[in-house]
Amino acid sequence: MKNSIILLSLGLCLAGACANAGGVVERACRESERTAASDRLCSCIQNVAQKTLSFSERRKVAKWFRDPHRAQETRQSDRARDEVLWKNYKKFGDTARRTCG
Repeated sequence: MKNSIILLSLGLCLAGACANAGGVVERACRESERTAASDRLCSCIQNVAQKTLSFSERRKVAKWFRDPHRAQETRQSDRARDEVLWKNYKKFGDTARRTCG
C-alpha cells in the first residue's frame, strides 16, 4: 500500500502536477486584470514568492490579486499571525520589485 502511494505521487509529479503545485501566485497574477501582468513578470513574481513566503502565505497572498481589500484587512488586523504575514508580504513585495523590475 505504501509503495502504491509513493508510485502514485511520483506519477503525478512526472505528469506535471508537482510543477504547478506551488504556482498559485503566478496563476493569480496571470488571471488578474492588470495590464502589466505578462507571463515573464508573473513567473518572476512566483519565483520570488517561493523564496520569501511559505506555502500557506502564498495561498493567502494569491487571493489578494482578486480581492485587494483582503490585503487591507490583513494589514489593519490586530492578530499576531496577520502581522507576521504582512511583514513577510512587504519583504516579498520589495524583493519582487527589485528582482522583477
